[in-house]
Amino acid sequence: MRTPDQEHSVRKPAAKVDEILEDLARRARDGDSQALEELLRRIQPEVLRRCARFLPYRQDAEEACQDALLRVARKIGSFKGNSLFSTWLYTVVSNSARQTYRSMKRRSVEYPTEVEHIPHQHDPRTTSVIAGSRIDLLEALDRLEKDHPNLVAPVVLRDLCQMDYGEIATELDLALGTVKSRIHQGRKHVRKSLAVT
Repeated sequence: MRTPDQEHSVRKPAAKVDEILEDLARRARDGDSQALEELLRRIQPEVLRRCARFLPYRQDAEEACQDALLRVARKIGSFKGNSLFSTWLYTVVSNSARQTYRSMKRRSVEYPTEVEHIPHQHDPRTTSVIAGSRIDLLEALDRLEKDHPNLVAPVVLRDLCQMDYGEIATELDLALGTVKSRIHQGRKHVRKSLAVT
């Protein structure tokens, strides 16, 4: 069993890492290219892990990760600093993962014969309950985005990125009540879509 002093010393490094990332993000936003390189190097493992929460196959998660890192490099100037960098990063990662999924889906429709020549490529719904549920969720989010685009970001940030309501309100520049309402409405639509799938 740890003493309170030991508990404090265990938590401190994690907080320090966050401070380092926040500092690197601010410096990168202000044009420091070395800070940007270091920031990208440090966030890469976490970005890959987050992408893998959306996408069932590692190569797809890696593609989304590369896209997310590229977006961070290109759009770091748009990071205002009103919220934490880690909060801003959640949005970038979820958008990249969902865009990668849409791109994969589009490619499979445009080039169906390529998939036929690859014997180990199966519909994830038939090979894994977890992978299938992720694909079904991405499909449900795509439908939600077509019908109610303003509901997608709050649902993704809350249910997939596990951000708290206050962080979401800050990130999306919305009132807390609006965020809660949109999450509630979005979940209803997603549940309905999942029931149909």
